[in-house]
Amino acid sequence: MPYLKITTSKSVESQPRQNLMKAASKLVAAELGKPEQYMMVSMREAAAMLFAGTDEPCAFLELRGIGLPESRTSKLSQLLCQLVESHLGVGKDRIYINFANVPSNLWGWNEGIF
Repeated sequence: MPYLKITTSKSVESQPRQNLMKAASKLVAAELGKPEQYMMVSMREAAAMLFAGTDEPCAFLELRGIGLPESRTSKLSQLLCQLVESHLGVGKDRIYINFANVPSNLWGWNEGIF
């Protein structure tokens, strides 16, 4: 059920992109105690973005999930910023993350809802 969307202004080659997405999938699933089989990650790279008035590399992450605990968002922010910085070279101070807890009746899957 968790969905992580990574948008970055950096251009990323195919293999580094896949490595980041796989690492992010494992990290988020583990931190949330969710089976990775329900984890979805998408990435958009080379997006036209400005942060703090400059076009230096930046990233915006959106993490949505059913029962996303507020008590975990601080740790997730730390870990995701470290992950993006290590894989993409985007400074932690140039990353925003939006967390959204989605009610189970608003999350569809396999012709139904959770």
